[in-house]
Amino acid sequence: MASTIATALTRALRRPQTPLSCKRQLHAQKWHLDAAVVFDIDGVLVRGKQTIREARRALDMLSGQNKLNRRVPFALLTNGGGVSEQAKASQISRMLGFEISADQVVLAHSPMQALAPKYHDSHVLVVGGPDRQCADIAHMYGFRNVSTPNDIVAWRPEIWPFITLGPEARVERRQFDKHPFAAVMVFHDSFDFGRDLQIVTDVLRSRDGRLGAEYVGRQTVPLYLSNADLIFSNEYVRPRFGQGAFHECLRAMWSALTRGASLEYTRYGKPFAVQYRHAEQVLDALVAPGNCRHRRIYAIGDNPAADIAGANAAGWTSILVRTGVFSGANDSENPAHLVVDHVGDAVEKIIDIEHQRFTL
Repeated sequence: MASTIATALTRALRRPQTPLSCKRQLHAQKWHLDAAVVFDIDGVLVRGKQTIREARRALDMLSGQNKLNRRVPFALLTNGGGVSEQAKASQISRMLGFEISADQVVLAHSPMQALAPKYHDSHVLVVGGPDRQCADIAHMYGFRNVSTPNDIVAWRPEIWPFITLGPEARVERRQFDKHPFAAVMVFHDSFDFGRDLQIVTDVLRSRDGRLGAEYVGRQTVPLYLSNADLIFSNEYVRPRFGQGAFHECLRAMWSALTRGASLEYTRYGKPFAVQYRHAEQVLDALVAPGNCRHRRIYAIGDNPAADIAGANAAGWTSILVRTGVFSGANDSENPAHLVVDHVGDAVEKIIDIEHQRFTL
């Protein structure tokens, strides 16, 4: 195993990676643009509301406090969501005491912006998060005709009779039997599994995506899912269910309701290739004009099935830390090129590798 990992690391470090399409100037000081770093957030920089101690030092090193005496571009790539990129950047900036811009943040649903031209005026059901928060994000992305599960409950409370919406609930009322859906998009974790499973399966199997219409024995509208993580880490001592747990429940319910028919869907988030292409575009936009070149991308994560599998498939150099859902020597199914204790060690390794290259 060790020799296999070492060989993979050597190949990854030798391999030129994504060419830069330079777009805008960041700072006048010197940059090391032969490499870039992509961090997961939960389990790498923070655990829930707690900051991981070595995170700030890691970012300081990439800001020029290193033996290269150069800044190294970096971005945050998380399967979290339910907020805007600006809100997440502000949150992490406050937690770490380090300024991060929205341009450096990729959320699970960030690449779904590319669907906006297709569904610009079409009626879409956006699922996940509290209140209408994800609907607001969808509007920001360019989706102009958005409804939520609570909107549907407000229309016909008997559709999910186990909750009562209070007067403070933000809902947009309409006659849903007259406004069929063109797509279902799960932006974030369900805050009510039962309600969302009922309403999503209703839409998916109703004729023409029209609530109240007859059920048909097939899927009638497309489904988009934004985060396949079964579990995630927070302040609790053991991992918690993530959005992937909702996906598992949805697939099981769909199979039971349709006598084994397959559920078709498009997935976003790690470890899927679309997420890494989007992250590479984000890194492209961070470099200074006139500095187009090939670069090595290092991905630091705590989840082998998401962070490491996706980075390996994208041709990046993967580094696994032990501050999140993983705590072993290496993962047997998705082995990382390097395994270290924490993000500080990870960035030190990166700087050492790049310094060796830089001084050759």
